[in-house]
Amino acid sequence: MFNSSGRPIYVLDDELSFVFCNEACAEWIGPATGELLGRRCVYRTSPAHGDAATVDALLEGLCPPPIVLSGREAVATVAVPGPDGVPRRRRARFVPVGPTEGEPLVVIGLVEPADLTEADLAVADETFAPTLESAEPDADRLHDQIRRFRQEAAGRYGAERLVGASPAMRLARAQLELAAASSAAVLVVGPVGSGRQHVAHAIHYARDPRREGTLFPVDCAVLGADVIRSTVRALAANPLGDRAARSTLLLADADLMPVEVQDDVAASLASRSFQLRVIATAAAPLTEADPAKVHPQLASLLGTIVIRLPGLTDRREDIPLLAQMFLERANAKATKQLAGFSPETLDRLDAYDWPGNLDELADVVAQAHQQAAGRVIEPGDLPPRLRRAAVAAAHPPREEKTIRLDEFLGKIERELIARAITQAKGNKTKAASLLGMTRPRLYRRMVQLGLEE
Repeated sequence: MFNSSGRPIYVLDDELSFVFCNEACAEWIGPATGELLGRRCVYRTSPAHGDAATVDALLEGLCPPPIVLSGREAVATVAVPGPDGVPRRRRARFVPVGPTEGEPLVVIGLVEPADLTEADLAVADETFAPTLESAEPDADRLHDQIRRFRQEAAGRYGAERLVGASPAMRLARAQLELAAASSAAVLVVGPVGSGRQHVAHAIHYARDPRREGTLFPVDCAVLGADVIRSTVRALAANPLGDRAARSTLLLADADLMPVEVQDDVAASLASRSFQLRVIATAAAPLTEADPAKVHPQLASLLGTIVIRLPGLTDRREDIPLLAQMFLERANAKATKQLAGFSPETLDRLDAYDWPGNLDELADVVAQAHQQAAGRVIEPGDLPPRLRRAAVAAAHPPREEKTIRLDEFLGKIERELIARAITQAKGNKTKAASLLGMTRPRLYRRMVQLGLEE
């Protein structure tokens, strides 16, 4: 019956292992179809390394949202590599089938007969909204955006943590491509946890995709002055021959380098014998640092190209995409497969301050993945600190008002004197008597309080 259909159809078991596909599906997938049988699909998107048509990439591209294992139908985007390596995407309906509701024995994938065009995908990104047919449409859209980013961009420079559509990340990706194509020194600046080390590695490996060059990391915040000095001098004295042009010295946390070694490092980097590419990371541009803490010559040598990475609170629109990426990374390491996040959970993630930036988001998603009992992460699955932050935001503390005692008492005294004078019909002697004070004292207080010149 399935083979008589002209549309691709495939079947997965209750663990999402590939067990059958019809003739139209085999023609769509290509020669690797036979290698899929018995292999388990994983709901993730791996970085695009090597051959795009590997079996793992095919299984990931055909994996339905894990929500179908709860017995709910879902509509999602699936993809297989085309003959030219460019992914061919189609929409597919996944129908769980089994004798018991909520416990399917198999999941049938019914794939549309036509590929989605780039125009279709662009419209979907701009206008995608929940429908009755789609179980978790937002998760599916995020999943496909991550897949497309990794196929289009990660293959060029492996910078998966630069995923995002915010203006700041678009600029950072453009700067990274410029840096990767250049031999100039690069400084990557940003707050702790923003991905500075990741970007530095991406620049090195983008420049040397065959990885024949060596990356020499030097942690300036941890290593002592003598170790830093001897390491840099050794690299200057031994230029590594032909590999030098493809090798990189990474000065991590260069703004925390001991002051006593900065002159020596600057001299080594400026010498003709030093042939390695230099990449540094710092919390802020070194040229803006206190000259007593960062030597101006060193700052100038390290800051030819500056890439600025924003904190997570400055790119909140990227949080759903980044959270989905970290969730799919957790899927790849576990048997449990989650589809995404509930809208309430995404609101909770958006409202948090993220002092640890990307590193903290990755840790939060990993903990929530372990905690989740359903197919999506709910607010109750998040670590306690996010729940406490949400409660605090919903009940902000009352603003404490300063009580100025002299000013407060002065207002009361002014009011009582005015009443007494009114009652005494302007007679200050009688008013003083009503207030229990002498006339001269009343007059002095009236002058002090601005009631009398």
